Amino acid sequence: MKRIIIDMDEVIADPMSEMIDWYSKTYGLPIDFGAMLGGSWVKGFPSQHQELVMKRLLSPGFFRHLPVIKNSIEAVLKLNDSYEIYIASAATEFPNSLKDKLEWLGEHFPFLTWKQLILCGDKRAISGDFMIDDHTRHLKHFKGKPYLFTSPHNLNETGYERINDWNEAENIFLLKDATDSDEGNGAEYK
Repeated sequence: MKRIIIDMDEVIADPMSEMIDWYSKTYGLPIDFGAMLGGSWVKGFPSQHQELVMKRLLSPGFFRHLPVIKNSIEAVLKLNDSYEIYIASAATEFPNSLKDKLEWLGEHFPFLTWKQLILCGDKRAISGDFMIDDHTRHLKHFKGKPYLFTSPHNLNETGYERINDWNEAENIFLLKDATDSDEGNGAEYK
């Protein structure tokens, strides 16, 4: 069975919209989506509040109640029947998120077992046939076929096949029979 590595934040969990909602209610200042381009959506917040945004990201509980990315639960459930699915998050960057992420996955993706969760600091140690991630820093070292999940912070990124939403992911992995069109576990695709 082929393996798909799926990132959490900005792929199945939505910390950006949660932060924007909190920020808008608390400060009411505009968000600059153009400033997010190049990697960090924190840069889209006014400079005088970027440190507060980072502090909130690092606080216990922030990652526990995030919204779910639309259609991700249904799509991952279907993929889990046809693929070996692992959720991989570079969570140790935000140490308080570890427990939050375990509980969040248990609530929203109860069909995944604890054995299907990888909480790490660097995804270079992870192998599989496919990886879906919103950051190219995780995709560039991946030996399988990388897919960039579209997010406001990566709109200018090129060189990767994109997945814009979970309906598109289903089409790629289930309708096109990806298991016949790509080579084995960890094959070089670049």
